[in-house]
Amino acid sequence: MEGPAIVFDDVHKSFGRQVVLDGLSFSVEEHRSLVIMGPSGAGKSVILRHAIGLLRPDRGRVEVLGEDLTKIDDEGLRALRREMGYLFQYSALINWLDVFDNVALPLRETTDWDEERIRERVVEVLRLVQLEDALRKYPSELSGGMQKRVGLARALVTHPRIILYDEPEAGLDPEMSASISQTMRRLKEELGMTSITVTHSLHCALTVGDELALFEHGNFVAHGPPAEVLASDHPRVRAFFGPQIA
Repeated sequence: MEGPAIVFDDVHKSFGRQVVLDGLSFSVEEHRSLVIMGPSGAGKSVILRHAIGLLRPDRGRVEVLGEDLTKIDDEGLRALRREMGYLFQYSALINWLDVFDNVALPLRETTDWDEERIRERVVEVLRLVQLEDALRKYPSELSGGMQKRVGLARALVTHPRIILYDEPEAGLDPEMSASISQTMRRLKEELGMTSITVTHSLHCALTVGDELALFEHGNFVAHGPPAEVLASDHPRVRAFFGPQIA
């Protein structure tokens, strides 16, 4: 498939009286990376939850890999999610499972692979994130950066065509944050995946993003190539990014 991998068409979402998405429209082409930035609490993660079908819009259409998520049934959604990976903000590893079993979990839940094939794939993705020597360690034995890379390996293990990153650098020091961003960029170049990243880090955005969007009050204030967005004279763009690019 060529063309948009993800489409939001006039998407509205409210929680009670709080309007979170207010006619949001955008698309992400296959093999491209969109980074979404904006104030805390604006609802950026709600966009990711719509993209993976955890939330349904009140009005409008969300389409992923040609499937309309407003019309898809549960079986179709499960099948679609096998094409998608999700890196949670704080990795969301299961403390009582070691690295191998954490990464293997999506394969055991969504495939009928035997243990030998599962092991081969788990080792393969751990090698991609440079953690093949940590197979039998538990989350409590790992640094924050290592936990994040285990979460990334788990997101990659099902060969997804799309990956969604929710604050991938959250809780990391600047050096480790830069390392995670470089890993994300390298994986995009090597695997050609489509991605949406929600982040507060401009360094992360500039490292991984083909496009940058500033999200506020339910919609994009600016959206385009990072250099174009950062050069915008829009007052909200200047106010949000000004301290970071001064």
